[in-house]
Amino acid sequence: MIKLTVNGTPREIAADAGTPLLWALRDELGLTGTKFGCGVASCGACTVLLDGVPVRSCQTFVGDLDGAEVTTIEGAQDAAAQAIRKAWGELEVPQCGYCQSGQIISAASLLRETPKPTDDDIDAAMDGNLCRCATYVRIRKAIHRASEIMEG
Repeated sequence: MIKLTVNGTPREIAADAGTPLLWALRDELGLTGTKFGCGVASCGACTVLLDGVPVRSCQTFVGDLDGAEVTTIEGAQDAAAQAIRKAWGELEVPQCGYCQSGQIISAASLLRETPKPTDDDIDAAMDGNLCRCATYVRIRKAIHRASEIMEG
């Protein structure tokens, strides 16, 4: 058994050590907000926070995570995540929505570290989070807007 804290709740996962975290979250814990996109850590759809750092859960194996803290889109409820969600809606960022959980996790993580990001900060933080609908301009604007929301 692998012991993790997922979204603030202690959990035990009965999976092979080589099981990607993505599948443990979705199949064992029923947390389906984290999406499968490419399976090779290139698209960002499966991004979650591992001990506060964004990682691609499709290439993060549960056997390496005993005692770790994982936050999925379902558990991302802090001020940064709430500001991102509000800005996403205001600026109509989502289209198909498939990439959104990974985008939101990455954007909120950026705002926690860099409350007033530049365009270059945003581009660097969001690199590797692909959007099939190409809403990158709106994503950047929404991150700036979320920064304003957090400022009050």
